[in-house]
Amino acid sequence: MNDVTTPAYTTDAFFALEDRWLETAPGELTHYHELGEGTPILFLHGSGTGVTAAANWWLNLPALSTLGRCIAIDSIGYGQTVVADGTVYGIREWVRHAVRVLDALGIEKTWIVGNSLGGWLAFQFSIDFPERLLGIVSMGTGGAALTGALKGHSSPTLTQEGIRQTLEMFVVDKSLVTDELVSLRYQSALNDTASDRLAAVVAARDRDRIELPLDMDVLSSLDVPVLLIHGVQDIVIPVSRTWELLSVLPNADAHIFSQCGHWSQVERAEEFNAVITQYLRSRGVGA
Repeated sequence: MNDVTTPAYTTDAFFALEDRWLETAPGELTHYHELGEGTPILFLHGSGTGVTAAANWWLNLPALSTLGRCIAIDSIGYGQTVVADGTVYGIREWVRHAVRVLDALGIEKTWIVGNSLGGWLAFQFSIDFPERLLGIVSMGTGGAALTGALKGHSSPTLTQEGIRQTLEMFVVDKSLVTDELVSLRYQSALNDTASDRLAAVVAARDRDRIELPLDMDVLSSLDVPVLLIHGVQDIVIPVSRTWELLSVLPNADAHIFSQCGHWSQVERAEEFNAVITQYLRSRGVGA
């Protein structure tokens, strides 16, 4: 691999997470956070404006790292991950990037915890690389039809007010969208070339909603455990998405949070962590 210069970047102290960097392909340097030891658990973030691994998982990684080796990455096109010239984006490309991370870390099989786009990626991962998967936890699974609030999510406005409006779509309790959090997401969206690549990333995601929907016939034979989590008041991905998947997946359970939107891992963080801890422990993780 070619040497890639590590950016002079430190994740804001607000998130209390240490930065790590990993060369995952020539010209590609993946930014990630890692806590804990044992069974690998790969965390894949969603796709809101200014999203990063830290901004998705800062309330969850410390608690869940008691179970296993938690690895939260900035997917290509997001956050601080450095991409090679000519990098293309899309569901399969994001999945392949996740596999490159696993390969570079010497991890053969992993659990995946995915939020929104990350949940969509988890299931595409299960289709493309089933031999690498131990199980899935997916919240507000992405890939649903582009309707309602999701159309607004598809046309993000790169201003602090635009980011505030996006984050407020994610929660019932709007007080969680603090000035500090909005500012941090805005600064992340402006970092390096993020503002330039935003349109390409969003276009690739929404293209694959039509061109690469999840193959439900393949998923009907998925033989790993799956936990689906959803907020009843999720206006970005309606809770019907979880019912759709439950009707197909042979080994899926579900936990539905009342008075909760799209950001269950933030809005109901303590209960969210407890639900996942119980689920993973019951399946031998952290034993």
